[in-house]
Amino acid sequence: MRAIFIERPGGPEVLKVRDVAAPQPAAGEVAIAVKAAGINFADILARQGLYPPAPKTPCVVGYEVAGLVSAVGAGVDHAWIGKPVVAMPHFGGYAEVACVDLAHVWDKPASLSFEQAAAIPENYITAWALLVGLGGLKGGETVLVHNAGGGVGLAAIDVARHLGANIIGTASARKHDFLFKRGCAHCVDYGAADWPAVIRRITHGRGVDLAIDPIGGGNWKKSFATLRKGGRLGMFGISGASKGGKLGLLKLALSMPFFHPLQLMPRNAGVFGVQMHEMYGETDKFRAWMGEVLRGVEQGWVRPHVDRMFRFDEAAAAHAHIEGRGNIGKVLLVP
Repeated sequence: MRAIFIERPGGPEVLKVRDVAAPQPAAGEVAIAVKAAGINFADILARQGLYPPAPKTPCVVGYEVAGLVSAVGAGVDHAWIGKPVVAMPHFGGYAEVACVDLAHVWDKPASLSFEQAAAIPENYITAWALLVGLGGLKGGETVLVHNAGGGVGLAAIDVARHLGANIIGTASARKHDFLFKRGCAHCVDYGAADWPAVIRRITHGRGVDLAIDPIGGGNWKKSFATLRKGGRLGMFGISGASKGGKLGLLKLALSMPFFHPLQLMPRNAGVFGVQMHEMYGETDKFRAWMGEVLRGVEQGWVRPHVDRMFRFDEAAAAHAHIEGRGNIGKVLLVP
């Protein structure tokens, strides 16, 4: 089979397609013939050597796929063979065959193509965790969604719309028309000199109930400043580290805020983090959150949006497209 390897830490050019033996499913696993694999910003950081959970290079990343079950491991019902599924491997998704623990495999919704299905797992389960599982967002509250044009951003807009919340999205100006159509009440250019002041004006000085921020560093401090009393800040990435390599990561780390209890208590504020790789062992929560997302597909409020699809041999271009913030929605790799 073919798989996309990160040969060594570096730029998009370190992604190389290799012919390797197909993996065999272990006990409790299924092998999936991959039709489409999602790309996430964590993959970009992994390629740059800035994502600690990633395997050591050379390695195959990717943790969301859709395809057909081609084989099963010990203890798995053979009736799974041939089923169209969507799944979340613990890495290994950038390949023609991925082996996944059955706990992280679901029937593909019949209403979705394989490409649409591959755009769902990581983005929507992260959005559900941020807004509902930990964020406690309610109808009538206001949520600030950073990087609203990205995969998690669009998923968060869908979840917030479903809950009846008011949505403020940050994105480059060229994406605003699209985001208004998706459900944002307000859009803010994240390149504005003082975007927190814009948020305060939009909310008439009140602030937002929940802010979700994948950027990191000083941006978290600014996001915290937009919270009203009783507000919450959900942090789920450090995409700002992608610029400047390890030196950039160090600068980002030094600019991160320190949230002291004596700072939080007077504001009745909360801060929390979400990192899906660390949730794999929490199977009950993981499957409950994904169950809500799949019900959303049935009900029609989950609307996966595929930006572009790239062949395996175009993986470098796919990563460059995401790093250049060119995408609106999900970028996929297809064999």
